Amino acid sequence: MRARLDGLLFYTLLLLAAAALGYLSTCYATSWDWTYAARASIAPQSIAVLHELKQPLQVTSYVDPGSALRATISGFIARYQRYKPDLTLRFIDPATDPAAIRAAGISVDGELVLRYGDRSLHLTQLSDQSFTDALADLARGGTRLVAFVTGDGERSADGRANADLGSFMAQMAAQGVRALPLNFAQVASVPQNANLVVLASPLAQLAPGATQALVHWLHDGGNLLWLTDPGSEHLGLAPLAKELGIRALPGEIIDPSGAAAGVRDPRVLVVSHYPPDPITRDFALDTAFPGVVALARTQGNWKYTPLLVSSPQSYTAAAGVGAAPAYAASAGDLRGPLDFGFTLTRLSANPLHTEQRVVVIGDGDFLSNTFLGNGGNAALGARIFDWLLGDDTLVHLPPRTAPDRHLNIGQRGLNALTLTLIALPLLLLALASALWLRRRRR
Repeated sequence: MRARLDGLLFYTLLLLAAAALGYLSTCYATSWDWTYAARASIAPQSIAVLHELKQPLQVTSYVDPGSALRATISGFIARYQRYKPDLTLRFIDPATDPAAIRAAGISVDGELVLRYGDRSLHLTQLSDQSFTDALADLARGGTRLVAFVTGDGERSADGRANADLGSFMAQMAAQGVRALPLNFAQVASVPQNANLVVLASPLAQLAPGATQALVHWLHDGGNLLWLTDPGSEHLGLAPLAKELGIRALPGEIIDPSGAAAGVRDPRVLVVSHYPPDPITRDFALDTAFPGVVALARTQGNWKYTPLLVSSPQSYTAAAGVGAAPAYAASAGDLRGPLDFGFTLTRLSANPLHTEQRVVVIGDGDFLSNTFLGNGGNAALGARIFDWLLGDDTLVHLPPRTAPDRHLNIGQRGLNALTLTLIALPLLLLALASALWLRRRRR
């Protein structure tokens, strides 16, 4: 009898200990992320954005009390609360006040409303990228207006064609950057509320009044992004180039070194190394630029910093590019490395800003819908826009990518993989069949 009671007591204590361990396993204050590059944790970029939010941040979630979504949202927000203690989360039952829910514009169960200072944002997608984008929007302190010059065949900021910039600007819109069209056939000057003007690869010649309006914008201290392409030297932009002290070199850059990265077209430049610059500091992603024109400085009252440089194996093809013409010094070809991107700075004439900023790049395709997904093109574009908009704290916040997303396997590894996945199962199946036949004959 005593042995039975001892056994019952032992198993009771064992069950209680297991239950206590199970409960304690949910009450942890410390965690470790052993995934490669800590991809399961908040990215350093997200932490940096949180540190830029000096005021308390309130997150309100509209979700049913019995929904499992509450636990998911609580766990998601808790990761951010570790780095921002004044980040608070509260839940509201949508059934308690349907009229107030409609007035607040709540459309889906679990929708988040982020309130920071006098600003608020709605978030319907629960992901680190969307949440960080919303934080970046709040960190800007307001919507940034970017005027895109239109009317002369420029790349459209919201277009879906291969050459347009719709995909990139959709990403920037999630972070509080709004694009608006600027047609100088309808207005005589750049709107005063614009934070940045973008001239993206015009195809037709600009009217003298349009070019002069851009020059006046620079005289007034405005910031500018100019994306130009080979063959655009005769589009009426000489006054703008003179004002900036930048000229395009004849022809197109040819770079055979891209073959090492699997790029067959020598007109596509793959850039892995960047000169010291505020935009590319600590930037380690490869970028691809198809169809590039080299740029050179002339004279101007700007401080020039090279932003993008081709490899030493590159050269310009002064004549038209068919396939991959050989270097010919007699034809005026120039050896690399060649600059094809510059940042320009000087004291601003605008009393609201201390520094005027301009970026000129000899390629507009790298941000197009077709090439945006190549390497770090989108991340570099975001850095350029953030720097031109004066949001220096956001310059080094590129989209986080998995460093081990590619599987590089040689022929030996492929043979071993084939043996493991195909030959070995077939061998085991044959052995099992042989054993089955042998036992059946007995």
